[in-house]
Amino acid sequence: MAPRRVRSFLRGLPALLLLLLFLGPWPAASHGGKYSREKNQPKPSPKRESGEEFRMEKLNQLWEKAQRLHLPPVRLAELHADLKIQERDELAWKKLKLDGLDEDGEKEARLIRNLNVILAKYGLDGKKDARQVTSNSLSGTQEDGLDDPRLEKLWHKAKTSGKFSSEELDKLWREFLHHKEKVHEYNVLLETLSRTEEIHENVISPSDLSDIKGNVLHSRHTELEEKLRSINQGLDRLRRVSHQGYSTEAEFEEPRVIDLWDLAQSANLTDKELEAFREELKHFESKIEKHNHYQKQLEIAHEKLRHAESVG
Repeated sequence: MAPRRVRSFLRGLPALLLLLLFLGPWPAASHGGKYSREKNQPKPSPKRESGEEFRMEKLNQLWEKAQRLHLPPVRLAELHADLKIQERDELAWKKLKLDGLDEDGEKEARLIRNLNVILAKYGLDGKKDARQVTSNSLSGTQEDGLDDPRLEKLWHKAKTSGKFSSEELDKLWREFLHHKEKVHEYNVLLETLSRTEEIHENVISPSDLSDIKGNVLHSRHTELEEKLRSINQGLDRLRRVSHQGYSTEAEFEEPRVIDLWDLAQSANLTDKELEAFREELKHFESKIEKHNHYQKQLEIAHEKLRHAESVG
């Protein structure tokens, strides 16, 4: 009898009131009961703090370390760009790994190698004697040196030859700095490869070692050989330009673009492909020139700020 009266009572209530009765909030259930809605809902994924630059914690730590080292603004901007690329590649690799597409670990090894290059390039590897290499920009001064007697001799010859205008000397100096950076990156990769081979020899049995060398280590040696070939080509170009001056018929001016164009010409490309690549490089060089201009303006502003702070 009682259930029938309850049903009759409920039918007499408006639909909205019924909805509130069954779905409305119950204050007593929100105070820590083990069956409360809040307790049983999944926790939201941790969000990136508003002050953090990167989604990956280790990259945020490197960025904070670089800021503590008081790197120049231009170097910080370059580091930020390198870390963004590293983050993008690592996040893409994680998806590949979930799909089982990096079974031999080659992509992971390349990521580790790239990160080691970044650490050494910006002096973040904890080594007191880490060489600070200035990238292809106007931020390197001639007092920094070129770390190579051959380069120093070529640069001195070019400066005193009278064949270069002030603007051409700036351009040539960027080429020398670019070459210096390529040599340093080669040395970092060589050191990384040597450590990797030593680890494999100590940990992995000889039967397994041959397979790894055939897959991972061989590709690293190939990469080193390509970099060494690029270094030798770059040195030949610096010798030629230092002795003869810049040709009025030069295809490109920026060192990175010149490297890419030399590689394209030595590759097995059709005339149509080569012409398309030439146009792409022209656009790329234009962007680099704009970037260099803004870098120079930033350096001038930074120097003015430091001067104002020292006077004040």
